[in-house]
Amino acid sequence: MLDRLTSMKVFIKVVELGSFAAAAQRLTLSPQMVAKHIEALERHLGTRLLHRTTRRQSLTEIGSLYCEQCHLVLKAVERADNLAANTLGEPRGTLAVSVPVTFGRTMFPMFLHNFRKKFPKVRLQVSLTDQLVHPTLDGHEAVIRIGEPDPDLTVVSRPLASYSLTVCAAPAYLEKFGAPDSPEELARHQCLVYENSANSVRTAWHFIRKTCTRSVMVSGTVTSNDWGFLLALTLSGEGIVLGSEQALKPELDSGRLVRILSQWRVPGRPMHLLYNAGPAMTPKLRSFVIEVQNAFPP
Repeated sequence: MLDRLTSMKVFIKVVELGSFAAAAQRLTLSPQMVAKHIEALERHLGTRLLHRTTRRQSLTEIGSLYCEQCHLVLKAVERADNLAANTLGEPRGTLAVSVPVTFGRTMFPMFLHNFRKKFPKVRLQVSLTDQLVHPTLDGHEAVIRIGEPDPDLTVVSRPLASYSLTVCAAPAYLEKFGAPDSPEELARHQCLVYENSANSVRTAWHFIRKTCTRSVMVSGTVTSNDWGFLLALTLSGEGIVLGSEQALKPELDSGRLVRILSQWRVPGRPMHLLYNAGPAMTPKLRSFVIEVQNAFPP
């Protein structure tokens, strides 16, 4: 008995190329075998699919309808095969991801090291940027972003651990200008403000102590979209900075920077993993999504 799916493929090829001989050549079959596949389908259906002439074949009315359905059936089989391969296959290949700059330089390298040990056949192509990046449209399969995601994005958004922040300054600055005793006193200090061109300038710093909250408008002579530049200015005694707890930890531990307003907590910023899901989700992307959520749980 001939396989019906194979017979459907042969039938479609005969329709596309217009003759048994052309289909036989393309499929590396004999014309007699092509004829057997078509006859097997017609016998099963109990009707003619093709009008046969000595030179060319043409579809009957039922043959035309059946051909359309054969295309749908074979596409569905192909999707099912891909789904099984993606589900059971070993993660491999290049995975393009985008992460924020400071996060990428401080917290992401250790994650990347552990991920590569677990999935050595996955090659990570990592782009560091603070600009808004859309998965797939910008050539990335997964994106980590700080802040609330755009509700209009038609992608999956998974919350991660919040991005911890702290306020600090160099001892030289504090010796010269003194340390603020309350968030309100920041208004009279030189504050170094991170400015992301993808958003409006964030000049309000927020603080929490028990049930008390404060929002202070800060100002300074320097703003920048480069965190490394702001950190260098802070270390030189130029002003007070609000930055990533993880990025500032080495400087705080060494005493080169001093935490200020320690009785107040700076609320962390939300962080999300964005990606496209669906039947075509590859093993490399699926493994990355799982590992990121495990490494940075909300």
